[in-house]
Amino acid sequence: MQNVVKIGVAGLGTVGAGTVKLLSEHRDNLTDRSGSPMIVTAVSARDRTRDRGFSTEGITWYEDARDLATDKNVDVVVETIGGSDGIAYDVCKAALENGKHVVTANKALIALHGVELAHIADANNVTIAYEAAVAGGIPVIKALREGLAGNVISRVTGILNGTCNYILTTMREQGRDFADVLAEAQKLGYAEADPTFDVDGIDAAHKLAILTSLAFGVEVDFDAIAVEGIRSVSALDIQLAEELGYRIKLLAIAKQTPEGIEQRVSPVLVDRNTQISKVEGVFNAVVLEGDYVGPVVLQGRGAGERPTASAVVADLVDIAAGRNAPVFGVPADRLKKNVRASLEKHVGPYYLRLMVWDRPGVMAEVTATLAKHGVSMASMIQHGRAETEGGVVPVVFVTHETTEAAMSGALSDISAFESNSQPPVLMRIEGFTS
Repeated sequence: MQNVVKIGVAGLGTVGAGTVKLLSEHRDNLTDRSGSPMIVTAVSARDRTRDRGFSTEGITWYEDARDLATDKNVDVVVETIGGSDGIAYDVCKAALENGKHVVTANKALIALHGVELAHIADANNVTIAYEAAVAGGIPVIKALREGLAGNVISRVTGILNGTCNYILTTMREQGRDFADVLAEAQKLGYAEADPTFDVDGIDAAHKLAILTSLAFGVEVDFDAIAVEGIRSVSALDIQLAEELGYRIKLLAIAKQTPEGIEQRVSPVLVDRNTQISKVEGVFNAVVLEGDYVGPVVLQGRGAGERPTASAVVADLVDIAAGRNAPVFGVPADRLKKNVRASLEKHVGPYYLRLMVWDRPGVMAEVTATLAKHGVSMASMIQHGRAETEGGVVPVVFVTHETTEAAMSGALSDISAFESNSQPPVLMRIEGFTS
């Protein structure tokens, strides 16, 4: 039996409190699995009076989490405060500089400061573990860093935000508009009062930045990701996608190309017969594609007290057992520069939806413009004529594979047509082997 591992928890919100409770409830099992007893010796939070479902008797309480980070009676600091800067950053940096391991659920911190913190960790012979920062209870970090270490990864694709997935699922199942479903998600607690990070794709992009570094051995570079959220996805597009045999998902995608790594977060159409299209509600999923193993699909709950606490404690067990892998799979000084591939060179099929005045010659004008830019059509749907003469009708084109540059050029020309009653909608169509 090894020495007791003493843990300090900075932040006692949903995840921090869940971590303390799990450590207590599963104490004996965790000791068996790690070879060392793990006890919480210090905590820090704003409100001492709040009932969090466990007793803090015998635990040192710090008003300032920075003091917890330097406590000599703490071996590992668990940071669940959140935020990319400020106290969360200060706590993690101080802990590492004082020779303490760090476990965090803070995706923004790792996405924006991960390389700097990894260098500090390496210099002090400690580690930063962050399984809980990406996809909650799904063990995707360990899968990439350890389980698939023998593979060259070609692509990582994920449904990484449960709020967006819930909204898109509900819009499809109930035929409701985005704003209406978002308001409901806020009432149910699935969306924050300020949903910007979720619905604008920023949360998913933070997570993708981390997965990209692990998958391809490059420095984390959040700014290299092209980010688009789901505010512009309409109930009409979801309905039309269904007619074509697709579902719309907010996907985070990183893939290796000859020019560099293509990284993007955006709503895309996926074949509804694929496994990822059937991941619904608040669930997350990640598809990892390796040269020896092929596609691996991981699916589960991406947020919440219990799944996220489960991931935090899994990292604590590794640390207690002495299994301390490099932060991003390789030593920080061996991470390569993240070379960004231009999206203009992206190749794939596209979904183009127009709302046009029902007049002669409109279709010919659109198809001629697509042809001018070298874009060929795979299929098209047009609903019946508008009820009133000269009314507006939706028209959808699905293209064969083409480049982003060609589609952008065609879209620019088509957007200027007088026949449009509103701006055209363009989305990529993503293919999968499973």
